[in-house]
Amino acid sequence: MSTAVLHTEKLCKTFSSGGFQQHVIKNLDVEIREKDFTVIMGSSGSGKSTLLYALSGMDKPSLGKVFFGDKDISGLSNDELAVFRRKNCGFVFQSIYLLENMTVFDNVMTGALVVQKNSAELVKKVEQLLEKVGIKKECWKKYPNQLSGGECQRVGIVRAVINEPKILFADEPTGSLNSASSTDVLDIFTELHSKGQSIVMVTHDIKTALRGNRVLFLSDGKVVGEYEMPKYGTDDIKKRRDGLQDFLDRMGW
Repeated sequence: MSTAVLHTEKLCKTFSSGGFQQHVIKNLDVEIREKDFTVIMGSSGSGKSTLLYALSGMDKPSLGKVFFGDKDISGLSNDELAVFRRKNCGFVFQSIYLLENMTVFDNVMTGALVVQKNSAELVKKVEQLLEKVGIKKECWKKYPNQLSGGECQRVGIVRAVINEPKILFADEPTGSLNSASSTDVLDIFTELHSKGQSIVMVTHDIKTALRGNRVLFLSDGKVVGEYEMPKYGTDDIKKRRDGLQDFLDRMGW
Protein backbone atom coordinates (compact mmCIF):
# COMPACT_ATOMS: atom_id res chain seq x y z
CA MET A 1 0.00 0.00 0.00
CA SER A 2 1.33 3.43 -0.96
CA THR A 3 1.90 6.03 1.72
CA ALA A 4 -0.12 9.25 1.80
CA VAL A 5 1.66 12.22 0.25
CA LEU A 6 -1.32 14.49 0.97
CA HIS A 7 -4.41 14.32 3.17
CA THR A 8 -7.15 16.54 4.53
CA GLU A 9 -8.95 16.74 7.86
CA LYS A 10 -12.52 18.10 7.93
CA LEU A 11 -11.84 20.22 4.87
CA CYS A 12 -14.50 22.84 4.11
CA LYS A 13 -14.72 25.50 1.42
CA THR A 14 -17.50 28.06 1.46
CA PHE A 15 -18.16 30.92 -0.96
CA SER A 16 -20.32 33.93 -0.14
CA SER A 17 -22.36 35.75 -2.75
CA GLY A 18 -25.22 38.20 -2.35
CA GLY A 19 -25.61 37.44 1.32
CA PHE A 20 -25.84 33.69 0.73
CA GLN A 21 -23.23 31.04 1.52
CA GLN A 22 -22.50 28.16 -0.79
CA HIS A 23 -20.83 25.19 0.92
CA VAL A 24 -18.85 23.64 -1.92
CA ILE A 25 -16.61 21.25 0.08
CA LYS A 26 -18.08 19.79 3.26
CA ASN A 27 -16.04 18.24 6.11
CA LEU A 28 -13.96 16.25 3.68
CA ASP A 29 -11.35 13.72 4.80
CA VAL A 30 -9.45 12.48 1.78
CA GLU A 31 -6.06 10.88 1.25
CA ILE A 32 -3.86 11.20 -1.84
CA ARG A 33 -1.42 8.32 -2.05
CA GLU A 34 2.14 8.59 -3.24
CA LYS A 35 2.75 7.41 -6.83
CA ASP A 36 -0.99 7.11 -7.50
CA PHE A 37 -2.69 8.66 -10.53
CA THR A 38 -5.79 9.93 -8.73
CA VAL A 39 -8.70 11.11 -10.86
CA ILE A 40 -11.42 13.35 -9.40
CA MET A 41 -14.79 13.07 -11.14
CA GLY A 42 -18.32 14.27 -10.48
CA SER A 43 -21.13 16.23 -12.02
CA SER A 44 -20.83 19.93 -12.79
CA GLY A 45 -20.80 21.94 -9.55
CA SER A 46 -19.79 18.99 -7.38
CA GLY A 47 -16.62 20.77 -6.19
CA LYS A 48 -13.96 19.02 -8.31
CA SER A 49 -11.83 22.04 -9.20
CA THR A 50 -12.43 23.64 -5.80
CA LEU A 51 -11.02 20.52 -4.16
CA LEU A 52 -8.03 20.48 -6.51
CA TYR A 53 -7.18 24.10 -5.69
CA ALA A 54 -7.49 23.47 -1.95
CA LEU A 55 -5.31 20.35 -2.10
CA SER A 56 -2.60 22.16 -4.05
CA GLY A 57 -2.46 25.27 -1.89
CA MET A 58 -3.77 27.48 -4.70
CA ASP A 59 -6.73 28.33 -2.50
CA LYS A 60 -7.13 28.27 1.28
CA PRO A 61 -9.86 26.21 2.95
CA SER A 62 -12.59 27.95 4.92
CA LEU A 63 -12.22 25.37 7.69
CA GLY A 64 -10.20 22.22 8.22
CA LYS A 65 -6.63 21.35 7.30
CA VAL A 66 -4.55 20.18 4.38
CA PHE A 67 -1.41 18.19 5.17
CA PHE A 68 1.44 17.71 2.73
CA GLY A 69 3.23 14.80 4.38
CA ASP A 70 3.16 15.85 8.03
CA LYS A 71 3.18 19.61 7.25
CA ASP A 72 -0.05 21.56 7.67
CA ILE A 73 -0.08 23.94 4.69
CA SER A 74 -3.55 25.37 5.35
CA GLY A 75 -2.17 27.91 7.80
CA LEU A 76 0.64 29.21 5.60
CA SER A 77 0.67 32.81 4.39
CA ASN A 78 0.20 33.55 0.70
CA ASP A 79 3.95 34.11 0.27
CA GLU A 80 4.74 30.87 2.08
CA LEU A 81 2.23 29.00 -0.07
CA ALA A 82 3.84 30.40 -3.23
CA VAL A 83 7.22 29.06 -2.13
CA PHE A 84 5.66 25.72 -1.19
CA ARG A 85 3.99 25.35 -4.59
CA ARG A 86 7.17 26.19 -6.50
CA LYS A 87 9.10 23.50 -4.64
CA ASN A 88 6.49 20.76 -4.45
CA CYS A 89 3.76 21.14 -7.07
CA GLY A 90 3.36 21.20 -10.82
CA PHE A 91 0.21 22.47 -12.55
CA VAL A 92 -1.42 21.76 -15.91
CA PHE A 93 -4.69 23.53 -16.71
CA GLN A 94 -7.28 23.41 -19.47
CA SER A 95 -6.31 26.98 -20.35
CA ILE A 96 -2.64 26.94 -21.26
CA TYR A 97 -1.05 29.82 -19.37
CA LEU A 98 2.15 30.27 -21.37
CA LEU A 99 3.64 33.75 -21.49
CA GLU A 100 2.92 35.05 -25.00
CA ASN A 101 5.93 37.39 -25.07
CA MET A 102 8.40 34.57 -24.33
CA THR A 103 9.61 31.75 -26.53
CA VAL A 104 8.74 28.14 -25.78
CA PHE A 105 12.20 27.55 -24.34
CA ASP A 106 12.13 30.67 -22.14
CA ASN A 107 8.64 29.82 -20.84
CA VAL A 108 10.05 26.62 -19.36
CA MET A 109 13.36 28.13 -18.22
CA THR A 110 11.79 31.07 -16.40
CA GLY A 111 9.79 28.91 -13.98
CA ALA A 112 12.67 26.52 -13.43
CA LEU A 113 15.28 29.17 -12.62
CA VAL A 114 13.25 30.25 -9.59
CA VAL A 115 14.04 26.88 -7.99
CA GLN A 116 17.11 25.59 -9.83
CA LYS A 117 20.19 27.79 -10.06
CA ASN A 118 22.57 25.78 -12.26
CA SER A 119 21.58 27.24 -15.63
CA ALA A 120 23.96 25.06 -17.69
CA GLU A 121 22.47 21.84 -16.32
CA LEU A 122 18.99 23.28 -16.57
CA VAL A 123 19.35 24.14 -20.27
CA LYS A 124 20.25 20.52 -20.98
CA LYS A 125 17.33 19.29 -18.90
CA VAL A 126 14.85 21.58 -20.70
CA GLU A 127 16.14 20.42 -24.08
CA GLN A 128 15.79 16.77 -23.11
CA LEU A 129 12.24 17.19 -21.80
CA LEU A 130 11.04 19.20 -24.81
CA GLU A 131 12.43 16.53 -27.13
CA LYS A 132 10.82 13.81 -25.02
CA VAL A 133 7.33 15.29 -25.40
CA GLY A 134 7.78 15.76 -29.13
CA ILE A 135 8.50 19.49 -29.33
CA LYS A 136 11.05 19.72 -32.13
CA LYS A 137 14.13 21.91 -31.84
CA GLU A 138 12.92 24.30 -34.54
CA CYS A 139 9.95 25.14 -32.28
CA TRP A 140 11.97 26.07 -29.20
CA LYS A 141 12.45 29.68 -30.29
CA LYS A 142 8.89 30.09 -31.45
CA TYR A 143 6.23 31.90 -29.43
CA PRO A 144 3.10 30.19 -28.08
CA ASN A 145 0.83 31.74 -30.72
CA GLN A 146 2.93 30.02 -33.39
CA LEU A 147 2.18 26.54 -32.00
CA SER A 148 -0.92 24.34 -32.01
CA GLY A 149 -3.00 23.86 -28.88
CA GLY A 150 -1.62 20.37 -28.40
CA GLU A 151 1.97 21.58 -28.73
CA CYS A 152 1.34 24.35 -26.20
CA GLN A 153 -0.14 21.88 -23.73
CA ARG A 154 2.93 19.65 -24.08
CA VAL A 155 5.12 22.67 -23.36
CA GLY A 156 2.90 23.35 -20.36
CA ILE A 157 3.53 19.84 -19.07
CA VAL A 158 7.30 20.29 -19.42
CA ARG A 159 7.03 23.53 -17.47
CA ALA A 160 4.98 21.73 -14.81
CA VAL A 161 7.45 18.87 -14.29
CA ILE A 162 10.79 20.65 -14.83
CA ASN A 163 11.27 21.10 -11.07
CA GLU A 164 10.41 17.45 -10.39
CA PRO A 165 7.30 18.16 -8.28
CA LYS A 166 6.15 15.74 -5.63
CA ILE A 167 2.63 16.05 -7.05
CA LEU A 168 1.44 17.06 -10.51
CA PHE A 169 -2.03 18.66 -10.45
CA ALA A 170 -4.11 18.80 -13.63
CA ASP A 171 -7.49 20.45 -14.17
CA GLU A 172 -9.22 19.21 -17.36
CA PRO A 173 -5.84 19.10 -19.19
CA THR A 174 -7.38 17.81 -22.43
CA GLY A 175 -10.58 19.84 -22.27
CA SER A 176 -9.69 22.22 -25.10
CA LEU A 177 -7.75 19.77 -27.30
CA ASN A 178 -8.79 17.67 -30.28
CA SER A 179 -8.77 13.87 -30.06
CA ALA A 180 -5.25 13.34 -31.44
CA SER A 181 -3.70 16.01 -29.22
CA SER A 182 -5.62 14.69 -26.20
CA THR A 183 -4.16 11.22 -26.75
CA ASP A 184 -0.63 12.66 -27.03
CA VAL A 185 -1.04 14.56 -23.76
CA LEU A 186 -2.55 11.56 -21.96
CA ASP A 187 0.31 9.38 -23.17
CA ILE A 188 2.72 11.80 -21.48
CA PHE A 189 0.75 11.60 -18.23
CA THR A 190 0.75 7.80 -18.45
CA GLU A 191 4.52 7.71 -18.92
CA LEU A 192 5.06 10.10 -16.01
CA HIS A 193 2.90 7.89 -13.79
CA SER A 194 4.74 4.75 -14.88
CA LYS A 195 7.94 6.36 -13.60
CA GLY A 196 6.44 7.09 -10.17
CA GLN A 197 4.99 10.59 -10.57
CA SER A 198 2.07 11.28 -8.21
CA ILE A 199 -0.76 12.88 -10.20
CA VAL A 200 -4.11 14.37 -9.20
CA MET A 201 -6.36 15.18 -12.14
CA VAL A 202 -9.88 16.58 -12.48
CA THR A 203 -11.83 15.43 -15.53
CA HIS A 204 -15.38 14.83 -16.73
CA ASP A 205 -14.22 12.60 -19.58
CA ILE A 206 -14.18 8.82 -19.17
CA LYS A 207 -11.45 8.34 -21.82
CA THR A 208 -9.20 10.64 -19.81
CA ALA A 209 -10.17 9.06 -16.49
CA LEU A 210 -9.14 5.62 -17.75
CA ARG A 211 -5.50 6.70 -17.50
CA GLY A 212 -5.67 6.85 -13.70
CA ASN A 213 -5.48 4.00 -11.24
CA ARG A 214 -7.83 5.50 -8.64
CA VAL A 215 -11.05 7.46 -9.17
CA LEU A 216 -12.71 9.58 -6.48
CA PHE A 217 -16.31 10.57 -7.22
CA LEU A 218 -17.59 13.82 -5.71
CA SER A 219 -21.19 14.77 -5.08
CA ASP A 220 -22.22 17.94 -3.24
CA GLY A 221 -18.70 18.46 -1.91
CA LYS A 222 -18.23 14.96 -0.54
CA VAL A 223 -16.45 11.85 -1.81
CA VAL A 224 -19.30 9.38 -2.24
CA GLY A 225 -17.43 6.64 -4.09
CA GLU A 226 -13.97 5.33 -4.91
CA TYR A 227 -12.83 3.00 -7.67
CA GLU A 228 -9.45 1.29 -8.07
CA MET A 229 -7.87 0.15 -11.33
CA PRO A 230 -4.52 -1.37 -12.30
CA LYS A 231 -1.97 0.93 -13.93
CA TYR A 232 -3.01 1.86 -17.45
CA GLY A 233 -1.76 -0.56 -20.10
CA THR A 234 -1.49 -3.52 -17.74
CA ASP A 235 -5.06 -4.76 -18.26
CA ASP A 236 -7.66 -5.22 -21.00
CA ILE A 237 -8.90 -1.80 -22.12
CA LYS A 238 -12.49 -2.94 -22.75
CA LYS A 239 -12.71 -4.54 -19.31
CA ARG A 240 -11.19 -1.39 -17.84
CA ARG A 241 -13.69 0.89 -19.57
CA ASP A 242 -16.67 -1.32 -18.70
CA GLY A 243 -15.63 -1.46 -15.04
CA LEU A 244 -15.22 2.31 -14.77
CA GLN A 245 -18.47 2.93 -16.65
CA ASP A 246 -20.32 0.60 -14.29
CA PHE A 247 -18.89 2.46 -11.28
CA LEU A 248 -19.88 5.84 -12.74
CA ASP A 249 -23.39 4.59 -13.50
CA ARG A 250 -23.76 3.49 -9.88
CA MET A 251 -22.63 6.94 -8.79
CA GLY A 252 -25.36 8.53 -10.92
CA TRP A 253 -22.88 10.14 -13.35
